Amino acid sequence: MAFSLDGKLVVAISSRALFDFEEENQVFEVSDDSAYMQLQLNRLDSPAKPGVAYALVKKLLRFNTKSEQNVEVVILSRNDPVSGLRVFRSAKSNHLAIERGVFTRGRPPYHYLKSLQANLFLSANENDVRATLAAGFPAAMVFPQSKQLAESHPNEIRIAFDGDAVLFSDEAEQVFQSEGLDAFVAHESKKVEIPLPPGPFKPLLEALHRLQSVAASNDMQIRTALVTARSAPAHERAIRTLMAWGVTVDEAMFLGGLPKKDFLKEFEPDFFFDDQTGHCELAADVAPTGQVLSGIANQPK
Repeated sequence: MAFSLDGKLVVAISSRALFDFEEENQVFEVSDDSAYMQLQLNRLDSPAKPGVAYALVKKLLRFNTKSEQNVEVVILSRNDPVSGLRVFRSAKSNHLAIERGVFTRGRPPYHYLKSLQANLFLSANENDVRATLAAGFPAAMVFPQSKQLAESHPNEIRIAFDGDAVLFSDEAEQVFQSEGLDAFVAHESKKVEIPLPPGPFKPLLEALHRLQSVAASNDMQIRTALVTARSAPAHERAIRTLMAWGVTVDEAMFLGGLPKKDFLKEFEPDFFFDDQTGHCELAADVAPTGQVLSGIANQPK
């Protein structure tokens, strides 16, 4: 019987997001791909160290059982197929049940996301993330040096999302950027009962919501949080939007300009997604972080 991805949570991930290939990447940056290939081949029998998204992937794969596969993790990488050997060997050595991969040797890999029915793409390559978002798939540029939480809360996946330009569109953010805080509050109060247009990560939140329904018969649980700079009264439209979508989050933090870093330190997410560079840089000190390169804040200068 042919394998099907229908109904599964599909995460596509670059080798550099899954494993710590920063040393090898430096060789690639200062030399060429042949030197990089040779280095990876020389280290074929040396399992790579965990990368920024390793703990998240390990937890997601625990939603699979012998009788039912709910999550599919696929390597989607600019690596060459030879270097891909080390990626698969490292996965096996770390007991990660990853069976599928696409290696494009320097070419943008995002074209394959449609065939993979991907709900998320994690990569350290800015151009690939931008292209993926433009193609309509949730994607984030990981911060490889993010603090890893040593797999805190082993039976629970915790994921934190920013609101505007991540879960929601950047409609309101555009008002804030162009007209200021007072105009933003007035805009959101006037449209409080009108759901915000969806942002690039709405499909991922929905997919996690579906996966959570499976968790009733599984030891694993999912806990989500909205961590936003919004405050009252602009909070109401965000909540009403989630209600209109028929999805929920477990925690909501309306911080009104307070540093997100302190609250993320308490929540201990397996991953945090935000569109603002400054927020991501601070968050990376306390948790695995990915920047969603969408919205007005990420328009090319």
